Amino acid sequence: MQGRRIVVTRAREQAGGLVRALEERGAVAVLAPVIRIQPVENLAVLRGALTALSAYRWVVFTSQNAVQIVFDRLVAWGLTPRVFASTQVAAIGTATAEALTVKGVVPALVPPEFVAEALAEALIQHSRGSLVGARVLIPSAEDAREALAAALRQHGAEVQAIAVYRTVPVETDLSRLASDITLGRIDAVTFTSSSTVRSFVDLVGLPAATSGRFVAATIGPVTAGTARDLGLRD
Repeated sequence: MQGRRIVVTRAREQAGGLVRALEERGAVAVLAPVIRIQPVENLAVLRGALTALSAYRWVVFTSQNAVQIVFDRLVAWGLTPRVFASTQVAAIGTATAEALTVKGVVPALVPPEFVAEALAEALIQHSRGSLVGARVLIPSAEDAREALAAALRQHGAEVQAIAVYRTVPVETDLSRLASDITLGRIDAVTFTSSSTVRSFVDLVGLPAATSGRFVAATIGPVTAGTARDLGLRD
């Protein structure tokens, strides 16, 4: 990885860890955030759920963003992570699990695959094949996939999915990055979600994004599928 120029597209406030990891391995990290994370304005429903967590069998976190926003609100509302002691917590991905652990909540379940379908299957198996009557709380993105909630409902769970944040494309000029891509000066571009892929394509333009001059490095099969659908090379 020595000397490789690698673009980091995730939100600026979340990019630090990846940038450091790349630089420690000798790469040149090019920070180009293409999205930002915006909390949903009205989180009254979330507040109500957090003050009655004992009513839920599971709370499922699907991203670090959801963890950050939920725990920020806990503090603002005078609550503590101890409220999660009355339920079980599951997470998609090791990064989400680590974010929870740092906040003082160790997830009871983290599936090996970083997709909603794998978590749904793990929850079902953990519950001995039945979720009938089990209440499940999912704080998630406004545009989150329905796969997890749908699978849990099919097995009898009562799912409450609460949108706690949205991903918003940034308004920025990436024409210089597009030029660098076209000239072969970029070795790879990292994508941590489908929204980063879509926003990147919009900002650098389809010709640069699909030029095949860089490797698209994605996290998870859903993000990889979005990149392929838009014509990026993996």
